[in-house]
Amino acid sequence: DAGLVEKAHRDFVEAGASAVITSSYQLSRAGFVASGMTVADADRAIAQSIEVARRAVGGSGSRVAASVGPFGAISHDGAEYRGNYEVTRAELAEFHRERLEVIVAAGPDVLAIETIPDLVEASVLSELLEAYPEIPKWFSFTCADEQHLWAGPTIEESVAAIAGTSGLQAVGVNCVEPALVAGLVRRIRSVIGSDIDVIAYPNRGGTWDAETGEWMGARTESFADWLPEWSAGGVTIVGGCCGTDASDIAALRAALAD
Repeated sequence: DAGLVEKAHRDFVEAGASAVITSSYQLSRAGFVASGMTVADADRAIAQSIEVARRAVGGSGSRVAASVGPFGAISHDGAEYRGNYEVTRAELAEFHRERLEVIVAAGPDVLAIETIPDLVEASVLSELLEAYPEIPKWFSFTCADEQHLWAGPTIEESVAAIAGTSGLQAVGVNCVEPALVAGLVRRIRSVIGSDIDVIAYPNRGGTWDAETGEWMGARTESFADWLPEWSAGGVTIVGGCCGTDASDIAALRAALAD
């Protein structure tokens, strides 16, 4: 329901979010066709996700960040928390190329390359993004621990592989345990120095159960409680991923104001 998505975006804007991320994370031609729909349906849904976010932002000054999720997201089985998809670089490139064309044509303010668990996929995306040097981008990985992406590579080598992407404004992590953020950010800073923003928007913690479609064992702490530790590690852009809502953004805003 587009109205519900628009309201959710607006709740985040009213809570003080400087950017909202579109609902395009799992949208793709391959996913729609596998579900019995058409390529045109997929392209229309992707474009609409940006239009809905734009309406919600209105004249607030918040930016619309188009979610460019990983290949694993279309399988709906938690593959983005494993990586190593057993597909070729060419298959990854085709999957992302066709979706990027639709997303960029819809006119977002920022491309949010997010929840990337695999160095191979990251490098493929970095190459494809060279076709859009004028669009600001952030690149965000998801990790198994304070050092490694889910597929195994270190965060340092992964950041180094994409650091030269044209238009890159921020690098960081998302959909990771809150307790992992500070350590990961320090490692990211060791690669990129102070010349670029570091973004972190963790989930609420716990484990994703792909069979039930639920997070198990989520933490109860406010993200505002974590903010001093994250900031000390070098985070400059902060937000929330799975399990978080507008109240978390409001709490972060209040903490930043203090």
